[in-house]
Amino acid sequence: MLLLQHTLVLNMPLKTYPFDAARYLKGEADIEAFLEAIFEDGDPQLIAIGLGHIARARGTTKVAKASGLSREGLYKALDKDGNPELGTIIKVMKALGFQLAAKAA
Repeated sequence: MLLLQHTLVLNMPLKTYPFDAARYLKGEADIEAFLEAIFEDGDPQLIAIGLGHIARARGTTKVAKASGLSREGLYKALDKDGNPELGTIIKVMKALGFQLAAKAA
């Protein structure tokens, strides 16, 4: 009987959920480390998506208001299919309390 129960458990489908980085960005240190990592990678799409995660962690409505963007505009710009302009990135960074700075590679 034990073998039968064990087999049934192994044959059950595994339920998975999409990963949401915003759930893990609990404090300023987490956000700073995440922001540094996405900029270090240098992929523009990753930077936009990463800023979207940070905006959701901080509160999208609050970030949208502080950046001068509509909530929908913020979602659209920082979505995986978004292609935000540099000006939008700078506005969002400022609304999040960060500034864009260059450093030698």
